[in-house]
Amino acid sequence: MFRPSESFLQYIWQHQLLEGELRTDDGSLVVVERAGFLNKDAGPDFFDARVRIGDTLWVGNVEVHVKASDWNVHKHSNNRAYDNVVLHVVFEHDTSITLHNCHSLPTLDISKHIPEALWVNYDALINPPDPMPIPCMNHLKDLPSFYLSSTLERLAMERVESKCDNVRRLLTDSHGNWEQTCYWLLAHYFGGKANSFPFELLARATDQNLLARWRDKPQRVEAILMGQAGLLDGYFEDEYPRLLQSDYEAIRQGAHLTPIAGYLWKFFRLRPNGFPTLRISQFAQLICGSRNLFSKLLETTSAAEIQKLFDVRASDYWTCHYQFDQPSQGSPKKLGKSFIDLLIINAWVPLLFEYGNQHGQQEYKDQAIDILQQLKPEKNNIISQWASVDINAQNAAQSQALIQLFNNYCSQHRCLNCQIGYKILVH
Repeated sequence: MFRPSESFLQYIWQHQLLEGELRTDDGSLVVVERAGFLNKDAGPDFFDARVRIGDTLWVGNVEVHVKASDWNVHKHSNNRAYDNVVLHVVFEHDTSITLHNCHSLPTLDISKHIPEALWVNYDALINPPDPMPIPCMNHLKDLPSFYLSSTLERLAMERVESKCDNVRRLLTDSHGNWEQTCYWLLAHYFGGKANSFPFELLARATDQNLLARWRDKPQRVEAILMGQAGLLDGYFEDEYPRLLQSDYEAIRQGAHLTPIAGYLWKFFRLRPNGFPTLRISQFAQLICGSRNLFSKLLETTSAAEIQKLFDVRASDYWTCHYQFDQPSQGSPKKLGKSFIDLLIINAWVPLLFEYGNQHGQQEYKDQAIDILQQLKPEKNNIISQWASVDINAQNAAQSQALIQLFNNYCSQHRCLNCQIGYKILVH
């Protein structure tokens, strides 16, 4: 039997995974009526526990340690936050603890009360035979399918909620303006991983009302965005970028525009279809083709209809270019279907979900999850790893759930915080 971690002991106490009659170091019978509430901040490990020790019912806090002497190592006796600890739960009772009021702290040694199966399952999770990105991958086949499905539903919700942090950040900066938040958020994700920061800066530096004023003239909208992106500096050989320069300079002074630094944009190691020049042109076409985009999206419940709203292509110049003055083989530069789906997953779904949160309207939150369920599952390395153990996402809600599970639990070995880990441990 190996020495457990403190988090494992906390887990056992929290879920009361103990067997046999429990007694303190002085032989008093221990009956746990309530384990208490796990404290993730400073102070005792569990608050508001109800523990009967002998004939006395104690209501207070519980502290958990691997060794009883850890109490002294951590100097808890000098910390008044631990004055209300009524029970010390340990794996190794190597010393008795006396509190500052000279009273002995009741100590419960649980080393002989942990079920053998729990030890075996825990060891299998934290010490797999071969290093694996998914610690429980050898155990997944034993899980009931309905349990996995319900866990994925919860994880999909958890992932959407985590993405709402970015929505709230932008909503605060926009002083509660949902249309502007939508504009900024879409810009952020139009940039992809490499250019999300400069793309959001571009949107913040360019008033959407100015773009709306020129909505009927797509070249002007593209000129404003390219100019504000700092990509129209210098001399160009092609006529089109020179026309954009001219349009931008004509609008710039009257609108008091200040561009962002052009060097912020990344082209290196990007596929040409993801170059910021193309994305900005496509973003311009989206702006031109939609009035009050947030309101329009809010009225659209079908994922297919939302995909149509984002089905845009760069202006004609980009058919034979990826960068200014650099001709390429001709092909229409449309937003790809997978990129459109990522825009919906990362931008629109969290925005709609948070709108439901802010307005107390569950139907919008349900609609957000329903849209995810209508989309095809994503294809990436994480989803491929799950597929290798026969866990196959059926839609984007499930692929998002599997990404959340891998990033926030598996890769961090947080098996004790995972519902699947719990099921395996107590199986």
